[in-house]
Amino acid sequence: MTNEEQDLENGSEEEVSEEIQLAPGLRAAVNFEQPDDSQPRRRGETDEVGKRLREWVPRTRLGKMVSSGEIVSMEKALDTGLPIMEVEIVDALIPNLEDDVLCVNMVQRMTDSGRRVRFNVMAAVGNKDGYIGIGMAKGKEVPATIQKAISVAKLNIIPVLRGNGSWESGAGPGTSIPIEVTGRSSSTRLTLIPAPSGKGLVVGPVGKRVLTLAGITDIWSRSKGQTRTTINYAKATFNALIELNKARIKDEQRNNLFIVEGRVLE
Repeated sequence: MTNEEQDLENGSEEEVSEEIQLAPGLRAAVNFEQPDDSQPRRRGETDEVGKRLREWVPRTRLGKMVSSGEIVSMEKALDTGLPIMEVEIVDALIPNLEDDVLCVNMVQRMTDSGRRVRFNVMAAVGNKDGYIGIGMAKGKEVPATIQKAISVAKLNIIPVLRGNGSWESGAGPGTSIPIEVTGRSSSTRLTLIPAPSGKGLVVGPVGKRVLTLAGITDIWSRSKGQTRTTINYAKATFNALIELNKARIKDEQRNNLFIVEGRVLE
């Protein structure tokens, strides 16, 4: 084989590699595997998510589309209308997710063999830029149950509708919500009201943690019912964000309220 033929083959391989695009999480997993002497890794640095992505064999239609590079963003994945049934899909499309354990409850049950102890964990995940998910899990050990709850929260991830819906705010994009919305869980009812920029999160501590992960920094709220229950209060906050996505808003109103769904893309 001559040098010219080798150059042609190398050029064709480079063109093919440039055409293939990978999701941010998959690309980070591949780059982490390659050694880089110029930037040594810090002590204790792990790559559990990257290892799981490198060993991932997709089983669903959406997973195969993400693995092949056909879908490289969460926005495109949601536009397909296909359900997210694999945790690796979320890890590949949104690699910078943060998790927060909202509550850990110990549940005891008396059986013939003795006292049975299990744990009920509720966790939330979000990227602080328009995506939030909440999940619950039960198990015998706390660490394994927390990981299970985080995985369930990733499968329940939704985009958040943000905007500038307060009459006290001036023109321009805001970090609140566009309209007033109410969420309910059992006897807890939570109403989220648009607030002007700089007001902060005027809501309970649990709702504040959920809204922070969602990327909302200004809100007013009004609650009814038993609000001291952590699980119901978090669910009510999450259900309010779900109801917000169901609202029918005209294009003219979207422009006036500076509504953004999901991440703020540059």
